[in-house]
Amino acid sequence: MAGQQESVIWMRPEQAPVGRPAERSRAEITAAAVELADHEGLEAVSMRRVASVLGTGAASLYRYVATRDDLLDLMTDSTASEYSLPAPSGDWQPDLLAIARQARQIMRRHPWLPTLVISRPTLGPHGVDLLEHVLDVLADHPADPTRKVEAFALLSGLTALFVQNEMAAASTSLTRQSAYLRHVAAAGHHPRITALFAASPPDGNPRDRFDAVLTRALTGVLG
Repeated sequence: MAGQQESVIWMRPEQAPVGRPAERSRAEITAAAVELADHEGLEAVSMRRVASVLGTGAASLYRYVATRDDLLDLMTDSTASEYSLPAPSGDWQPDLLAIARQARQIMRRHPWLPTLVISRPTLGPHGVDLLEHVLDVLADHPADPTRKVEAFALLSGLTALFVQNEMAAASTSLTRQSAYLRHVAAAGHHPRITALFAASPPDGNPRDRFDAVLTRALTGVLG
């Protein structure tokens, strides 16, 4: 149990118990890392770069954050503080969609966030508040608790995928991919793809489908 606690940054002291008095806080370090990632991308975030932004040495940061993974967890959780969590309305679908729409906007503000949500999901203090809110929204739903937690994970993960697709929509690679699919459809050698384009030509833009797809997915998970 002790080893597991040591691996979770929020279960460790804010600062190492020895050494000079605290000059920084985790919140300051996290904010600097988030700003760096917002402007230069996630690959720019290193202990050395964050320390440089704060005007200190990288070694001093290790008194507050043990590893870069800790820093990434802090960054992910900090974005969960940006949600507005009003009292549940009593209708779970619009309430969960409201959360998902907020998640979408937050991920657009922080383009690095979808990658972390998918590759290393984490729950810190702000994330726990968000989970508690989702469970409150679903309090009267007959689904068992496990399915409700699955719905929370699905909401975050599916929103992250949508935002990644939206960001990709501006790239020339997606335009080339769409052009190739249209070429394949026109050739007629893949009749189901041809029929798909004839019925509803894919435009590579998921924006109009977000609410509908998410609602179907959540309804399926919750049963």
